[in-house]
Amino acid sequence: MLDQLTKLWALATLDDGRTIELLGDWLGLRLLRNSGAAFSLGGSMTWVMTLVAVVVTIGIVVVARRLGSARWGLALGMVLGGSLGNLVDRFFREPGGGSGHVIDFIDYLDLFVGNVADIGIVLGAGLALWLSLRDVALDGRPVRHAADRGAEREAERGEHDG
Repeated sequence: MLDQLTKLWALATLDDGRTIELLGDWLGLRLLRNSGAAFSLGGSMTWVMTLVAVVVTIGIVVVARRLGSARWGLALGMVLGGSLGNLVDRFFREPGGGSGHVIDFIDYLDLFVGNVADIGIVLGAGLALWLSLRDVALDGRPVRHAADRGAEREAERGEHDG
């Protein structure tokens, strides 16, 4: 919802291609209609990007039923919200039908231009990566690795033998 509201604001307020500096060259506002994916890559493969976003969205909805962790819920919710925000553009903005252009307007260092949905996707994916590296399972409990379970069984056998 926030993503679509900010895109409506950008369309009503900003001129195509003209940059408004907010923090020098670091951060600005510049309206672009992106036919590709992140960093404007894959412009000729819009349908592939749309299909990937649909699959990711469905995957998150399926996995969400097993969540028992607020942190995983936040991570996947941010990715889901961002994915849905950009999918709305793909299906309902020109030229539409899954090939629509995503509205981007946040200009980072003159390197790439994104939107609020992209921020959600990046932050959510970063949190998911952090949780994975910290071995936090979807239910919130620590992940038990096979080597750890094997060591526990060995210790139990040793207790029974002695």
